[in-house]
Amino acid sequence: MQFTLSQTSALADAERNAAMSKTLPIVQAFQSYLTDERHFSPYTAKCYGADLRQFVEFLCDETNRTIDLDAERSAYSKRESQSGQPNVSASSLPDSLTKLICSADVELIRSFLSHLADQNYSSATMARKIATLRSFYKWGERRGLTDSNPMTLIRTPRQSKRLPKAITLDQVERLLSAPTDHDVLGSRDRAMLETLYSTGIRVSELVDLNCEDVDDTGEALRVRGKGKKERVVPLGSHALHALSHYRTLVRKDPRYAEAWTAEKSSRPLFVNKHGGRISSRSVRRKLDKYLRQVGLDPSISPHTLRHSFATHLLDNGADLRSVQELLGHQSASTTQVYTHLTSERMRESYEKSHPRAAEAG
Repeated sequence: MQFTLSQTSALADAERNAAMSKTLPIVQAFQSYLTDERHFSPYTAKCYGADLRQFVEFLCDETNRTIDLDAERSAYSKRESQSGQPNVSASSLPDSLTKLICSADVELIRSFLSHLADQNYSSATMARKIATLRSFYKWGERRGLTDSNPMTLIRTPRQSKRLPKAITLDQVERLLSAPTDHDVLGSRDRAMLETLYSTGIRVSELVDLNCEDVDDTGEALRVRGKGKKERVVPLGSHALHALSHYRTLVRKDPRYAEAWTAEKSSRPLFVNKHGGRISSRSVRRKLDKYLRQVGLDPSISPHTLRHSFATHLLDNGADLRSVQELLGHQSASTTQVYTHLTSERMRESYEKSHPRAAEAG
């Protein structure tokens, strides 16, 4: 049976709505905490929710029960009312999945992880699901919803360290020169790619930019990063020129002028073909188009430009602390991985170039 595009989209929406309708109130409360208090992106909160729904599905199978949302709402409401009362166990809750979750011990968690391991998930995926449970139970314990935190006795599986991928300067040049800048959308694409490489910002930060975030005089960009933390990053001359050219074309085109009217409180810097804010997915699609056009590796992503930005800075003598601030990393250990990458590149260059670096025959 064939479906039209609109029918396929409607089916996908129905599936998403059905999934959300079966989400336990305690999981919904945790997702709200992530977005409202921790300022996680909706996408990240959705991923945490998906991991927790898998945990709930496991509990359903283990206890041979189905989700009764009325019972779960009642149990969660009662547990919330008990949260300020010391020494009140979740065992007092009515029989429900919420009761199982709030009173979970380490053996139940290990059973779930064993269930996941049987499905041959990678160590990275297992680590992510463990991180979700760890965050959830830490939140639950702090709110007085769970009896304890069973994740304190769970170790994250060891993962092989994967160095971030970076492309060469020549490849960067080929990619950035791919979009033609004779019209609004072509100039927009070039400005987006130039901005990504010039600043090392995340694609989510790129699409969140507003017109007023560009400081032409100071040659800088105001960026809202994770947790809504703002930072100011410098813009290189190529990016400044590309942004200036793009904005000039947009202002002259009546199809997009409305998106930049002065009355609007937040005018999106990068617009889509309808004049609205461009999405991260659209940026990825545009990048894929130009990668094919110039014959570069199709696995290159917007994040690859971020890695390349950091790697090229360190290759040319930038200090780690400065790169950390430019990337918006809270911890220097996150940025430290790039030093391993530059060390490997230095070693490769040494072995290729030094006359006595090769092994003796």
